[in-house]
Amino acid sequence: MTATTRDRILDALESLLLDKGLSQVTLENVAAAAGVSKGGLLYHFKSKDALLAGLVRRLTERASQQLADSIDHGHSVAEWYLQTPNPDNAVEAVELELYRSMLATMRTIDAAKDAQTDEVQQALVEMMSSWSDGLDKEIDDPVQADLVRLVGDGVYLRALLGLPPIDPARYRAVVGRLLDR
Repeated sequence: MTATTRDRILDALESLLLDKGLSQVTLENVAAAAGVSKGGLLYHFKSKDALLAGLVRRLTERASQQLADSIDHGHSVAEWYLQTPNPDNAVEAVELELYRSMLATMRTIDAAKDAQTDEVQQALVEMMSSWSDGLDKEIDDPVQADLVRLVGDGVYLRALLGLPPIDPARYRAVVGRLLDR
């Protein structure tokens, strides 16, 4: 299957973020890396924010597929949400790097902008809401759903920051208690 121009542009953005960092993410650099003109890039993404929001939406699609695969293998939404990222797994390591880059991107968004109207922020809100909705549907107790959400977010944040993981046996006990096992 041939990649669409839109996919090539997002692939180029991912590569630039991972290989050179946020400072090299300009519309011109992304267009050149994708092999399209700046006008071609702007046809698909009207601004740098739209481009970055497109990457967040792509990451959301990947995570949704990972969640669906996990459910197909008999896991619950909560179990998926509470899994610890494995930086030794090549795919998960790349995903962690992309999320780190997105966090860096979020820090660069002009503080004066209204967060409600910012396209990248909105894409992140949509991503987190889609996961939250699944937890809320699966777990009857909203406080329990929030506990799962907060612990899962914290574990992922530890991985994003490169902090050592929680002792695996202890974390299994945490998950067991959260999921009432």
